[in-house]
Amino acid sequence: MAVRRRQRRGPGGGRALLGAVLLCVWWRAAAERVRYAIPEELGTGSLVGPLARDLGLSADELPARKLRLSEEKQYFSVNEENGNLYVNERLDREEMCGESPSCSVSFEVLVHNPLNVFHVEVSIEDVNDNSPTFSKAALDLEIGEWIPPGARFPLEMAGDADTGSNSLLTYQLTGDSSFSLSMQEKPGGKKQPELVLERALDREKQSSLELVLTAVDGGDPARSGTVQVHINITDANDNPPVFSKTIYEARVAENLPVGSLVLQVRATDADAGTNGRVSYSFGRVPDAFRALFTIDSESGEVKTAGVLDFEDKSKYIFGLEARDGGGLTSHCEVQIDITDENDNAPEITILSLSSPVPEDAPVGTVVVVLIVRDRDSGENGQVSCELSGEAPLSIVASSGGSYKVVTASALDREQAAEQRVTVVARDRGRPALRSSRELVLEVSDVNDNAPVFEEAAYSAYVAENNAAGALVVRVQARDADAGANGRVSYWLAGGSAGAAGAAPPVSVEARSGALYAQRSLDYEQCREFWVAVRAQDGGAPARSSTATVRVFVLDRNDNAPRVLWPAAAGEAAPPFEVVPRSAEAGYVVAKVVAVDADAGRNAWLSYELVQASEPALFRVGLHSGEVRTARAVSERDAAKQRVVAVVKDHGQPALSATATLHVVLAESLQEALPELSERAAGGEAAAAELQFYLVLALALLSALLVLSVALLVLARLRRAGPPAVLRCLGAQRFSVAGAAFPADFCEGTLPYSYNLCVAAPARAVPEAAWPPPPVPVLSAEELLGGDSCEKPGLSSELVAGEPPADADAPQVCNA
Repeated sequence: MAVRRRQRRGPGGGRALLGAVLLCVWWRAAAERVRYAIPEELGTGSLVGPLARDLGLSADELPARKLRLSEEKQYFSVNEENGNLYVNERLDREEMCGESPSCSVSFEVLVHNPLNVFHVEVSIEDVNDNSPTFSKAALDLEIGEWIPPGARFPLEMAGDADTGSNSLLTYQLTGDSSFSLSMQEKPGGKKQPELVLERALDREKQSSLELVLTAVDGGDPARSGTVQVHINITDANDNPPVFSKTIYEARVAENLPVGSLVLQVRATDADAGTNGRVSYSFGRVPDAFRALFTIDSESGEVKTAGVLDFEDKSKYIFGLEARDGGGLTSHCEVQIDITDENDNAPEITILSLSSPVPEDAPVGTVVVVLIVRDRDSGENGQVSCELSGEAPLSIVASSGGSYKVVTASALDREQAAEQRVTVVARDRGRPALRSSRELVLEVSDVNDNAPVFEEAAYSAYVAENNAAGALVVRVQARDADAGANGRVSYWLAGGSAGAAGAAPPVSVEARSGALYAQRSLDYEQCREFWVAVRAQDGGAPARSSTATVRVFVLDRNDNAPRVLWPAAAGEAAPPFEVVPRSAEAGYVVAKVVAVDADAGRNAWLSYELVQASEPALFRVGLHSGEVRTARAVSERDAAKQRVVAVVKDHGQPALSATATLHVVLAESLQEALPELSERAAGGEAAAAELQFYLVLALALLSALLVLSVALLVLARLRRAGPPAVLRCLGAQRFSVAGAAFPADFCEGTLPYSYNLCVAAPARAVPEAAWPPPPVPVLSAEELLGGDSCEKPGLSSELVAGEPPADADAPQVCNA
């Protein structure tokens, strides 16, 4: 059964603060080491001890704490369910520790969550599993017959691989009563068997003897080994060799070159001749010793035959034999101490590596547990560790040669996604040896960065009349995090465009950040708007930021100029301008007023005269739109003039509109009235004819009978002219047309104004034959000069639009 010894003490109090701190430190070191003792040769699966319980872990904690052993030596294993320590393979103390008086196996136990290291030492106790053995199957001795009784003859000692009492040997001799067995005490407690001659030998009676030497160890049960002793009785070699020392000692350094002299033994023999010639050889020596040392049989020099390694074995003890030519032998013991040289660099073993580690790990988090060993001894085996590199890590020494690498400051994955640091271990030898091991620590991401737009505010320009779905602008935000924490999505977060509840004019694609137009934009309705775009990452919780996108709608030339004056046909009665025949060149006839809903160059207007009854008589201002006489009016010029001007903008392509002016050349309004009446009658006739054709078209669609009747009516109407009814209706319209003209056109939003002078029709003329004339438009000179329409004493009534007391008197417009 395994014998375990657990050292664990709880914290205690002290009166002095320093004493309490020192006591806590001592208790912590004691708690991190657990010792067990087991006999060697236990079978695989044998229980060593309840490791989890001795470490203070309950069965419920085992799944979370992940109890495991270091991978240095796999003599033992731990059960993950109950936490017991078991033997994993056969343990042979002699194979593991050789002749060392003590034998133990040390290893580390790792416990996670939180990470900690415990040191376990298992002492391997010896059992009597080895029998005493002799190096030779038989011992040959030559003893002269003249040797007197009482002479002693040393025999080879047996060896036992066990230790302690299991290796204490006693000897027994059987076979012949001529000899007895005696024990000679050796340094270190060992006993040298010696043959003692009990009576004189007679070669003539018996030339040889056979004895059996039995070695018995002190184990329970005891084990034994035997060797045959052959004694050849010879003549007259009465002096055995004698070594100059019983024990020869030497101290040599490891890594000594092969063939180097270690020591020299010397034995002398008082005999002469061949009986006094001494040769040297190994006594009972393991084969491993013969591979490391050689002895010169003539000189007794012991030299190295292989490389000595202090870490393998620090001391060698073996026996040498001196034999003379007569067969007499003598034995001595050689002890060679190997001194350590600093020939082993420290060895770094990673026990645990926590990678990746989150970037928000607190300072002091254990990320690596490692152990450093140096096979050398003394100062050559004393090791110190340090970190080289710029990583925010530090190394802390623990007990048993282990070290912990902990975070020394906050980690930031955005600055360094991995931390590389080198562990450097140095011993204290001269010269010092060092070794290094690079540690690569990955840093896992935490959502600690919000998306950042490339620009805080974006400006986009879109031409109006764009197609729905056209790209407006692309915004982009970058997130320094990784994975889902750095995956950015885009959303609209409000803006100025659209009424409450109305869809915004743009939409944003969630993945790319592209803004697309939802509908066609109209510069004349909306010239600019802004929207807020929010960028949000995929972290939990998510982080976001907002940027403003201001969209400017660019004008296109999609609106033709609109003529405000003169009014287009159908909108009002066509205006007439009265120009006196005495007008000189440059006389202002009228001003064409037009506007364009576009902006910029698309709204820059220019005027051009494209048609006139007398092309040389009129001209129009390119930018002002003022129609003036190009020359003086002559008597040959027709009384009625028609002038057509075109208004063009500067867009690409340019759009235009036309304005038609009707000009009457007359010295006064009364002179122009006949012309105006004919003009009005002609207009009414044209209107009646248009109405007729409309009725005709409707009749054609009704039926064939209606079509034939309509054709007869048409033929009759063409022969007879316009019906009297239509003429009457036209005359009646003209009789009330005067009410359509306001008395004063001076007010309005246009950049100019005209004062209109309206004359009442003469009473002598019937209403049906004398329609009210259109209001003449005064020139700019008349407006600026304060000109007015006068009848002597009645200018105020005329402007007010009321007929004067003397309606028959002619009205004069003075310039």
